[in-house]
Amino acid sequence: MMKRMEFCDRWIGWIKECLGSSSVSILVNESPTKEFIPTRGLRQGDPMAPFLFLIVTKGLAGLMRQAVKKDMYSGIKVCANGVNVGLL
Repeated sequence: MMKRMEFCDRWIGWIKECLGSSSVSILVNESPTKEFIPTRGLRQGDPMAPFLFLIVTKGLAGLMRQAVKKDMYSGIKVCANGVNVGLL
């Protein structure tokens, strides 16, 4: 069984605070609405998005390497000389 990526409670708290501490307002008929706190994910263009993407991809790559070592995943062979590709 593969071990999942585990972050300490402090790190998780920091990420939750970054995601939950922003408030937004939208324009309706050129007038701003009352501010509200988004309840799902990041806003479009949020500078935190690329950072979180890198954390997730690093974790996925590590899990895939473990799966290949344990012969649980083999990837696919590409090109004439049969290079094995596990992640795209």
